[in-house]
This record gives sequence, C-alpha cells and structure tokens, in this order.
Amino acid sequence: MRQLAPYALIYLLAIACAAGLATQSQAADPPLQVQIGYLGYRPDPGPLLSNVIPEPVDAGLRGAELAITDSNSTGRFLNHSYRLSSASADSPEALLDEAKAQHEQGLRLFVVNAPAASLRQLSAALPDSLLFNAGSPDDSLRTTDCLPNVLHSLPSRAMLADALAQFLVVRKWQRALLIVGPTPDDQAYAAALRRAAKRFGLKLVAEKAWSFDNDQRRSAQADMPLFTQTAEYDVVLVADERGDFGEYVPYQTWYPRPVAGTQGLTPVGWHKTVETYGAAQLQKRFEALAGRWMNDRDFAAWIAVRSIASAVSKLRQVDPVAIRTLETGDQLPLDGFKGRKLSYRPWNGQLRQPIPIVQPRALVSTSPQDGFLHPFNEMDSLGYDKPEVSCRFP
Repeated sequence: MRQLAPYALIYLLAIACAAGLATQSQAADPPLQVQIGYLGYRPDPGPLLSNVIPEPVDAGLRGAELAITDSNSTGRFLNHSYRLSSASADSPEALLDEAKAQHEQGLRLFVVNAPAASLRQLSAALPDSLLFNAGSPDDSLRTTDCLPNVLHSLPSRAMLADALAQFLVVRKWQRALLIVGPTPDDQAYAAALRRAAKRFGLKLVAEKAWSFDNDQRRSAQADMPLFTQTAEYDVVLVADERGDFGEYVPYQTWYPRPVAGTQGLTPVGWHKTVETYGAAQLQKRFEALAGRWMNDRDFAAWIAVRSIASAVSKLRQVDPVAIRTLETGDQLPLDGFKGRKLSYRPWNGQLRQPIPIVQPRALVSTSPQDGFLHPFNEMDSLGYDKPEVSCRFP
C-alpha cells in the first residue's frame, strides 16, 4: 500500500480535526430555528366569459415550500433550520385571524399572497413583523402608500408595463390600440400601460373600453375585427387581468398585428420558458414538488423565503428589523436565476429583477432591453424610480 507523504498526512489530519470540531460545535449549539408564515387569500374572480385556464389554487404556496427545502439544504451547514407554517383563507377577515394566530405562536416573518387591501390590513395588525408581498402588483403600494414593514417580491404593474414598452420600442412598434376591461384591476393595468407609453414615447392611436357581456367563444370572429377598427396601429395592447375577452383578440384584429399585455406577448415575473442561468434546475425541482409549472406568484414566494434565508445566513439572527435593513442595503445581492444579482430598492422595498417577455410557449425577450440605461442600476428603468415615489420607505 502506497504511503502518504508526511505533509499530505498532516493535511488530512487537519481536515479531520476541523470537521470534528465543527461537528462538536454544532452538537453543542442548538440550531437556529427560523419560522416563516405563509398567508394566502385570492378572491373569487366570479364567472368568466372565456375558457381561460385558472391560476392553480396552490400558486405561491408551492414556491414557498420549495424555498424551505432549498434553505434547509444549505442551512444545515450553518446549523440553521427552516420551517413553514401555511394558512389559506377564503375571506380577508379569516386571513387576518390566521395571521394573528401565527403571530401569537411567535412568528414574525411572513410571505403574503393576497390583494393590496388585505396586505394593508396585515401590515397594520403586525407592526413588529416583516411581510413579503408575493401576491399584489398594486402600484400604489410602491408609490404613495409604502408600508414600513413590507417588501415586494412580486413585480409591480409599472415594472411589467415598462418591460413591455421597452421591447415595443426596440421593435419599433410605436403605435398602439389599447383595449381596457371593466374591472378595477384592468383599469390599474391600463394606467400602467399609459404611463409606460408616455415614458418611452409610444403613441396610443385609440383607446377602447370592453363593454360586451356575451360569450366570445361564439362571436369573436364576428365582433373583434369591427371592434378593433380604428386608425392604423402596430400593436394591440390588452388590459384584461381576469381573462374575460383578451384570449380572443389575437388573430381577430382589423389589422393583422401582434397582441400584447395581459394576453399574447406578456411581461411576467416568471414563466416555464425561463431556463438560462440555472433556472432549468429550479423549474425541475418545482415540477417534481408541485406536479405543474412554476408561475410568477410561485417565484415571488420562493424568492421571498430565499431572501429571508440569505439574510439569516449573514446576520445569524431572525430579527425582522435587522433583516429588513439588510435586505434594502447593498450588502445582500440575491441569486434569482435571472442572470443578474437581485436586490430590494431602499425607497419602496420593491425587488429589482429582470422581466421576461413571453408568449405562451416561448421566451421572446427579457427587459431591461439593451440601450435603456440608468445612472445607478439598469433594472431601475423598470417601474417607479426614486424621484417618482412620494412615500418614503423607512
């Protein structure tokens, strides 16, 4: 048997001693327990006029569960243990009760997949906690009503609209017809599109409100061409978050033009077709866990939990204020499999992130587009920049 050189033997003994000391240290010190609450509430959208594929009922929750598994895989080397307490409710009142119950059990870190009104309620009811918004794209939460204990891992509507507008400018699709649905969410999405058009120099040749209440499965071919007849446009922008009519706009417009917005060519926080920079491995792990594709709310919940884990690994504590301070600084770049290090904006708590532009089965582009520069961070060309925000995140 070949004998080891003396220096090699000393090296191996040193490694063994270090491993033994690490094991003894972990055995002596109790693991750091990190408890995270997941709070989910999505209002019933009501009857739809299309065959739109509904969002999975467990959207968001499955992303948080995967992030807990990922965090425990790395946390065991630091003697950290992560646990998720999940609660889904069928009303804002029930969600608030669930949140208070988790708070009484000692939880101070939460991932919330709920509308803006519920998020405001939870923020006020849990002032000593840190909440990650993984469910509401509401722009007012990032501009006029900044909540002091809330960080936003889901992109805002303004970020999505700006990402799409940059791509349209690059393609020189400068003239747009805007079709707006009747719901408050549709109106909010349309407002983001109008802002983006003005910001990047697109022209809205016409704007039309969708007011039909008939079933477009039978009449789209007859109604849509006449409805979209107006001054010539390069692209049709659709604001139909619920999916009442937008699915029937492509291939039925008066001019043969592309459709973008909530249907057709769509800006999203995450999509199945995102596969580069290690994203394919994340997609596979998620599909093995959930049995379906990962969507934007799943990713928002996943990156929220991973943000907590990254901060805890650096701080070696679970204090919500310390975590929030670290998250909004420049000392904690996050890996979100999007090709760039992600971080939270200190002026409104929004996660900076590239936005994929997709069609249902393929990734088309990613914004920010080349050539759209910013004095400090190109990702701040998406959404509301610091001078545009009237509230101030503490």
